[in-house]
Order: sequence, then structure tokens, then C-alpha cells
Amino acid sequence: MNSIIAHELVKTYDKGAVRALDGLNLDVKEGTVLGLLGPNGSGKTTTVRVLATLLTPDSGSATVAGIDVLKHPDEVRKVIGLSGQYAALDETLTGWDNLNMFGRLYHLNSSGAKKRAEELLEKFSLTEAAKRPIRTYSGGMRRRLDLAASLIVKPKVLFLDEPTTGLDPRGRMEMWEVIDDELKNQVGGERLEITVEANQIPEATKLVEQVTGTKPSVDNGIRKISAPVSNGSASLIQVLRLLDDAKIHPLDIGLKRPSLDDVFIALTGHVAEVVVEGGANVAKRK
Repeated sequence: MNSIIAHELVKTYDKGAVRALDGLNLDVKEGTVLGLLGPNGSGKTTTVRVLATLLTPDSGSATVAGIDVLKHPDEVRKVIGLSGQYAALDETLTGWDNLNMFGRLYHLNSSGAKKRAEELLEKFSLTEAAKRPIRTYSGGMRRRLDLAASLIVKPKVLFLDEPTTGLDPRGRMEMWEVIDDELKNQVGGERLEITVEANQIPEATKLVEQVTGTKPSVDNGIRKISAPVSNGSASLIQVLRLLDDAKIHPLDIGLKRPSLDDVFIALTGHVAEVVVEGGANVAKRK
């Protein structure tokens, strides 16, 4: 499925004097992380605003999560998350109140909005500051809360428009770490990885599946078996016992935290490539 399709999008300003988008085409597959790269004024923010239904293009068409952006903008807004260049928060409210308010605006019921607010505050390490007014937050904390707000409805498509704008180097690093963790959590936490002799792969695979409860992935070329685990060390010990009982002595075994490359491969089954679309450099993970 395509998450985003854009065809010949054109957007001008100042009665056509400024051409922000000049026939932009995009074809973004589900599970893809795509970055628009370009200098100031190249149309990156305009692209995001058009796809997020905040701007109407002069011509062209676009769909997000299979929904026509021009014909059904309200439906698009139900399935997307957006974090703009500047945090869209009410500084007079607390962090908890902001997230709860966003939940109600997305039509979550009272208990659902409160539960989601608490989940996101914990996920973004803001629980201790939850009852403080936003005006007392640092730039990094505001950015984390803004990103949390964009995830209220567990969106199918998430737009991040320069999420580290205005942050110092440490704040930028913290923000990207949060985004990294958000992506890695889609694959799961730790993974159990075992390398065995080629003739032992079938039996070892069955034992790993027995312990993890999920079908392992197998790379016959390097004789590696891997599967996500929720209780890392306990699963590792259990697998080792079963392997020993089966007289299988692994060449290598351990727990691994997924990298971003693992995320891209797990979600899409493809490696990265760099392409040029609509006159702008696009760094794409496929």
C-alpha cells in the first residue's frame, strides 16, 4: 500500500510570482521513512502543509493513507500526525493538560484521552514535569511534548517538519534519540540471535519459536536465526537450555537491540536508496 502519492503538485505564492512547488511527484510506500532535503525556500514545508491538508495546491493531486487530500481533508486529518517547525502548545496549560486536550480534540472519550496522555508522557520521559505549565519547559521538553501530541491517535502517517528547530546540540541529540526509539519500538525491543551449523537450523528454529512464541526469521546464508523477545535474558537462558538438551551448540548467541537499518528492513524488506524527485534531493529508506 502507498502511504503517500503526490502527482504534479503545484503551489505558488504572491499571485504566482513565487513557485514553491513546481510539479512535485511522490510515491511513498507504507513503512517507508522519507526525508525531504533542500535549502530554505525549496518547498519542504509547503509540501508537508499540502499533504497535511493545511494548504490547498494550485493544481495536482495527492492521497495520504489512500485518502484524497483535496476531496476528504477531514478524513485525512483523522489518520495523520503532524509536528511542525514550532511547537503547537498552549503555554498556559500543563503538559498533561495539553495532551489531554489534544486527545479530546481527536474525539477520544474522557478516559481514553487521559490514558493516552499518561502513556505518552511516560514514553517521552515527561512524567515528572506533567503538572508543570509549558512556559517552564526547556526547548527540548517542548519539542518532545509536541511530538507526543502528534502521536495521540497512533497515526498511519507522521509528518515531522524540522522537529529539531531551535534546539541546542544536546536537545537535537535527545530529540533524534526519541524518534529513533519510536521507530525501533515498531520492530520490538530486543531480538534473540543465534548462529548454528547449517544442518541444525530447522531444529534450532523450532526451539526459538517455542520460547518466543513468534516465527523466527532465518538467514540461511550466515546461518542466523532471530526473533523478538519481551523478556530478553530469561528467553536467552531458556533457549540455551533447550539447545543443550537437543545437543545443539550454537556458534554464537546473544541479545541485540534493533538498529534503524533493522527497522527499515523489518518494515519494508528493502535496503536504502537515494533518489531525486520533484527537483529536490530525497533520502529514502525503502
